[in-house]
Amino acid sequence: MVKVKIMAPEKNPPTETYTFEELACWQQARRLRNLVALEIVKRLPADERHRLADQLLRAARSVTANIAEGYGRYHYRDCYRFCAQARGSCFEVLDHMITAVDERLLAPELLAECRRAVNSTVKVLNGYMAYLKRRAEAT
Repeated sequence: MVKVKIMAPEKNPPTETYTFEELACWQQARRLRNLVALEIVKRLPADERHRLADQLLRAARSVTANIAEGYGRYHYRDCYRFCAQARGSCFEVLDHMITAVDERLLAPELLAECRRAVNSTVKVLNGYMAYLKRRAEAT
């Protein structure tokens, strides 16, 4: 658990706050990103390293980056909007994987593993987005 000490106004003692790294959706998105970066990309043929591999990496990195950026906005609606972008990037990763299998660049088993990672990431992200929506409507 990553904790960051922040100073409250002088009248109050220091308090602890959590970072985006504590979010279950970010942690799951990190697993997806690492699967893409460490397992999938290296299995693509060399001539695809600067084409499909680049697109896959950008999409996977976009998931965690959007969750982190939205968290840093400190507004429920802004965070929700960035999470929606992250969710779209999850499906972009899946689409690139389907393309790779269709073009016989990767094995279908790798697609199945990636599909599981995308689905679990989206499921957790949807839960967080539902929470953000409820909080935004309550304020």
